[in-house]
Amino acid sequence: MTSRALITTPFNADSTADGVVRGIDLSGVRAIVTGASSGLGVETARVLTAAGAEVTLAVRNTDAGNTVAEEIRRSTGAPRPQVVQLDLADRRSVADFIDRWDGPLHLLINNAGIVTSGLERTVEGWELQFATNHLGHFHLAIGLHDALASGATERGGARIVSLSSTAHMRAGVDFDDLQFERRAYDPQIAYAQSKTANSLFSVEATRLWQSDRIVTNTVNPGGIATGLQRNFSATQRASLEAAEAAGLFKYKTVEQGAATSLVAAVAPEFADTGGHYLDDCREAYTVPNDADLAQHPHGVKEWALDTEIAKHLWQVSVALVTN
Repeated sequence: MTSRALITTPFNADSTADGVVRGIDLSGVRAIVTGASSGLGVETARVLTAAGAEVTLAVRNTDAGNTVAEEIRRSTGAPRPQVVQLDLADRRSVADFIDRWDGPLHLLINNAGIVTSGLERTVEGWELQFATNHLGHFHLAIGLHDALASGATERGGARIVSLSSTAHMRAGVDFDDLQFERRAYDPQIAYAQSKTANSLFSVEATRLWQSDRIVTNTVNPGGIATGLQRNFSATQRASLEAAEAAGLFKYKTVEQGAATSLVAAVAPEFADTGGHYLDDCREAYTVPNDADLAQHPHGVKEWALDTEIAKHLWQVSVALVTN
């Protein structure tokens, strides 16, 4: 448990992304938003663009991305975001994106994510949720480190925002069987592991890169009905419905869900401090690993902020994406 005061902001669970960015001029800021062809990614990219940022939509489906980019241009009157293909489950695609990036980067929002209803693997044999949600974003971030460091020098700081989920409370990272090669596959546990990994990335990235003025924070957007749920199994849907009925969370709008991402991206309270887990536009409280989810629907498990686990995951991840 942390003994220091948690970081708060003027915003809360009902705040919107527009409200967070209101009055902030992001002219000159270059931003990448992954998974920006639907849901939270679209709203995040729209609000950043409207505030003056030069936004790149990093998407698997460029046709969908171009449709979104045109709608953002039309609705904001701002320059059209750039659309670049990126498949986070494909190492070659991630490497190509990194190679094509030119110049400084000020803001990287690791928004994309998938949920599967059964076991799927990449060509390397990696479990698909871990490969996409964590390893793909990890590979992208380390590949763009120099661009972020350049952006930090230019503007006095660069930020990475990684999206996690309350689901991280279901499981830590199982280093003995990361890819579900021996244990029975449970898609909820696999998703939870990937979301814990997102938080651990922020912890270690900040430790390693804060001297470069790059800080990384993790956000829980809350319960939002988006395309992420399209592959839910009947069991997963039943679990979500039960949690809602029990009052563990209430659904947010997409505009409310994107607000916490924007707090981590632009709020002055998080300009120079990282490794935090944000929920409802403020730093979340830490709960023990054996805490009941029903009693702590808005906290962050200790295993998602553990510095030693974060270091180990970084080492394992480097070995996977660079071999």
